[in-house]
Amino acid sequence: MNIDSNRRAMQAVALMEAFKGIIVLGAGFGLLTLLHRDVAHVAVSLVTRLHIDPAEHYAGIFLDAAEHVTDARLWLGVALALVYSTIRLTEGYGLWFERRWAEWLGVVSGGIYVPIEVYELLHKPSWTKAATLTLNVAVIAYLVRMLRRRARA
Repeated sequence: MNIDSNRRAMQAVALMEAFKGIIVLGAGFGLLTLLHRDVAHVAVSLVTRLHIDPAEHYAGIFLDAAEHVTDARLWLGVALALVYSTIRLTEGYGLWFERRWAEWLGVVSGGIYVPIEVYELLHKPSWTKAATLTLNVAVIAYLVRMLRRRARA
């Protein structure tokens, strides 16, 4: 790869990480809208509006989980979303500007998911899980390659 294609690849990874951060930040704000509300009622309304049979397995799990949501759990979810999105947005910023610390952050934070993704793929295989694992490993390998290249320079 030449310098321009390396830069474009790094920027693509940076945008992907920032996009993940923005999505989770949006989800955190979505959780805030549920504070002081009857989450079980909201869940039933959503299932009904989407014309999903509440007796279906996954709908039942969703509705059961909604019954156990408290404001404290919502605040915990918001806090976790904020931490995750801060890490992803920081990583995206650092990768965009080709900072070495961001490459290390990307390798470590991406590597944390590999064992989980392998486990999931082995126990319930799907094309989506295979693609996710492949993309994650490709990004990690790319970042490791860039770190090694910098170390030699």
